[in-house]
Amino acid sequence: MSPSLQMFRILLFVLLAWPAAADDRPPLALAKGYVADVPVPTYWISEKLDGVRAWWDGAALISRRGKRFLAPSWFTAGFPRQPLDGELWMGRGAFAELSGIVRRTRSDGAAWSRVRFMVFDLPAHPGVFDERLLRMGEMFEGVESPYIGLVAQFRVADEVELMAELSRVVAEGGEGLMLRRGLSRYRAGRTNDLLKLKLHQDAEALVVAHLPGKGKYAGMLGALLVEMSDGARFRLGTGFSDAERRNPPPLGATVTYKHYGVTNNGIPRFASYLRMREEI
Repeated sequence: MSPSLQMFRILLFVLLAWPAAADDRPPLALAKGYVADVPVPTYWISEKLDGVRAWWDGAALISRRGKRFLAPSWFTAGFPRQPLDGELWMGRGAFAELSGIVRRTRSDGAAWSRVRFMVFDLPAHPGVFDERLLRMGEMFEGVESPYIGLVAQFRVADEVELMAELSRVVAEGGEGLMLRRGLSRYRAGRTNDLLKLKLHQDAEALVVAHLPGKGKYAGMLGALLVEMSDGARFRLGTGFSDAERRNPPPLGATVTYKHYGVTNNGIPRFASYLRMREEI
């Protein structure tokens, strides 16, 4: 065997034998968008919290990307010692402040004291959601921590009642509703067992340029030029606070925007900035 062939075989063996990098991302159930003709009475309904998704593994809070949140030890003291799926939350309209707190590389106890971990599922339980919900209720009867709670779940009779509930939540400053099928088991990935319902659609795009502001926005961001997954570009100029215009999402960042359908050219109608995508 020639030296070069022998070296090739050694390299091939090493590449095949080398263990793949572990994916530390938790196996989260993800939502699909609500569609008409869903059998609404078979689902549990809850408010869609405008927070940061978190997975409690029994010992630590983990982000959807597999990073550990630096929550103080007193924050998680008393949490149940089994996996929980939920949302770090500070109330309606507080996402930007919350995101800043949980992203910090050093724990800020005073800030974390205003955060709650709102639980909506019990991933390791083998039963359907009806059974998981019952078990969570029993479990939380013995939990005294003020930093953890259960997301309220309820039923509605039909789509008319569902849409009335959506209108009420949005009018009060909420984001929308979540629907969980009562007879579904916990499964990672997107399925029709978990649906989200909002008055508007949302999507993500890549920031490719900062366009300067004029008039009252002179010296600040006027709009983002963003690129969708199909390569189409458009200007995203509304939805920003003055603070965000002074310190806009950087080039290369992925942002989430809301819109109300698309034009004949595939460009989002009335697009408005929501937030920079979580990279935790």
